[in-house]
Amino acid sequence: MAAMTAAAARPLLNVHLAEFGTTIFAEMSALAVRTGAINLGQGFPDTDGPEAVREAAVRALRDGRGNQYPPGPGVPELRHAIAVHQQTRYGLSYDPDREVLVTAGATEAIAASLLALVAPGDEVVALEPYYDSYAACIAMAGGKRVPVTLRPDESGFHLDLDELRAAVTDRTRLILLNTPHNPTGTVLTRAELTAIAELAVERDLLVITDEVYEHLVFDGEHIPLASLPGMRERTVTISSSGKSLSFTGWKVGWITATPELVTAVRTAKQFLTYVASGPFQYAIAEGLALPAAYFEGLRDELRAKRDLLAAGLEDVGFKVYRPAGTYFITTDITPLGARDGVEFCLALPERAGVVAIPTSVFYDDKEAGRSLVRFAFCKKTEVLEEAVQRLKSW
Repeated sequence: MAAMTAAAARPLLNVHLAEFGTTIFAEMSALAVRTGAINLGQGFPDTDGPEAVREAAVRALRDGRGNQYPPGPGVPELRHAIAVHQQTRYGLSYDPDREVLVTAGATEAIAASLLALVAPGDEVVALEPYYDSYAACIAMAGGKRVPVTLRPDESGFHLDLDELRAAVTDRTRLILLNTPHNPTGTVLTRAELTAIAELAVERDLLVITDEVYEHLVFDGEHIPLASLPGMRERTVTISSSGKSLSFTGWKVGWITATPELVTAVRTAKQFLTYVASGPFQYAIAEGLALPAAYFEGLRDELRAKRDLLAAGLEDVGFKVYRPAGTYFITTDITPLGARDGVEFCLALPERAGVVAIPTSVFYDDKEAGRSLVRFAFCKKTEVLEEAVQRLKSW
């Protein structure tokens, strides 16, 4: 009985995950369903991607390709397509057999990379605000996250390179980068990335880069960190098909890195999903081979939606930080007479019939993000127009 009492007194949840509950995305999406509100919270499109890619998945299913366990590293067709994509777009040469690993979306790629490369006590420097899985995966690996805050001015959010340098200590194992950046929409410049590369080389750091929005840059250009001097051998580059091809439910992501880094990440990955998304891997291989005009068209369409929603939010009275990339617009609610983004977002569905995400949940420094709210614009034009009208009426 004493043993049972002691067991019952111990929290069920692993101490490393004690600070994490249900994700804000699940909570706010459930609120959207309950209230009938327009969901501009979670970043998924409300239309499917190219019909040719969807038909490729159907064809793979019917032909029996991928219906059983696919190869652990990913099907050869997709690994080859990823290698060609990196070479064609960025001049980065990767061996599809030794330097490409397919994952269950970018989220698994992030988890496997951090679990493989971070040991208990290691420090991981990450840009704040950060995608919520970063914090959870660092915690599961036993690492310590060290945030470097992107701070806003009239032109958007910016990285303080001096603050980044100061965050690196003798205990720092790696830097976790996200560009284009979710949720702020910041696209790091060549000068900023060069400074980060120089710091990583100087301090002998690994870098994990989350580049899932690589095709959704509206202002500036996307530059893979691995393309800079000294970085290919120390960078794990992560991307996925969800944002580039608009099939987020298929969960097909990947990493590219040196054979040594791929082997390390694969060691962790094989005990997570093992394999996933068999038939979809063949379809994504065809999707990556689509002509440049497809990716340019997607970018231009989303740029127009960004501008539509940004203008509407400004008309309502939000302070809008127009993003250079991604699916998201970050706003400040202070001009509306509000201060707490969590309270604002919890009340907004009932008041205005629109769901947004409080950005403070992506900060360690809650005060820095307290009045910030994120809206997704990866929706049909008519949905965005209706959301703006609801907000104006409210």
